[in-house]
Amino acid sequence: MNYLKLGSIGFLLLIIISSCVPSKKYNELLEREKTCSEELAKYKKMSLDYESLAKELEMKFDLANKDLIKMRKDTAMLGEKLRLLNREYKIVKRQAEELENSFNNLQNLSAKETATLQAELKVKNLTLQEKEDALLGLEEELKEKERLLSEREKRVNELEEMLRKKEDGIRLLKDRVAKALQGFEGQGLTVEQKNGRIYVSLEEKLLFRSGSTTVEAEGVNALIQLGQVLETEKELEIVVEGHTDSDKLTRATAPKNNWELSVLRSTSVVEIILANSGVDPTQLMAAGRGEFYPISDTEKAKNRRIEVIISPNLNELYEIISND
Repeated sequence: MNYLKLGSIGFLLLIIISSCVPSKKYNELLEREKTCSEELAKYKKMSLDYESLAKELEMKFDLANKDLIKMRKDTAMLGEKLRLLNREYKIVKRQAEELENSFNNLQNLSAKETATLQAELKVKNLTLQEKEDALLGLEEELKEKERLLSEREKRVNELEEMLRKKEDGIRLLKDRVAKALQGFEGQGLTVEQKNGRIYVSLEEKLLFRSGSTTVEAEGVNALIQLGQVLETEKELEIVVEGHTDSDKLTRATAPKNNWELSVLRSTSVVEIILANSGVDPTQLMAAGRGEFYPISDTEKAKNRRIEVIISPNLNELYEIISND
């Protein structure tokens, strides 16, 4: 909603000051503002989709692990039950054999005793048959549980492997980015990995003069180095965020406020990366945060920055979840 308000306010202010800005410059700024608004809306939705997908993946993974633990417990219980039934079966079978032997040895006994032995033998045989049937049923159930357990373990292992590859890829890319930009250490540039993303932070002093949207030569060099690392990575989403301090802009020409300044600066950074590397434009998003996401309460200079946020593409993981 803030982005839409920004676009509306920027458009009205551009109309008011159009008499003070050359027609060509005004049209360029208007077109640039429109493009930024469209891209922001598109990629903000994309970012929310990927965050939702990441949360859904974590939930799926937790549920799969819980199912796996339960199935392992059920399988262990079935195995113990099967062993007990086997022992009971062997005991009943031995008793039946002993009774049958006794019957054969006592064929010369009276008819009454013979009938009694036959009845006992019949009961034992029926019990033995019931035990055999139950044993077969348990064996089939155990086989099915083992099959389901194997499938669940395979799915959990597949998810774990996919997550590990994504994490390893992000870690290796972070090391490559840090190595490529190590010449700019101490000049307001930092590289860190958190929440499964890489954050490249460039302070204003490395990129821009105060209030300017034109990147200085040293900043251009840093962005060229970054773009050359990222151009070989086709499975990434790259968000370039502009940030300012809380000091208000009072000028009559663009940029007229911190929102506009942060957006135009991020757009300038995107243009330099695209002009000097093979990064796919569909991987990039230019966004402005204005003064509303400070990282320091005491040092305003640290809040005036550009953040390049590099995230893995989760389409492959999304397909695994969809087919689960």
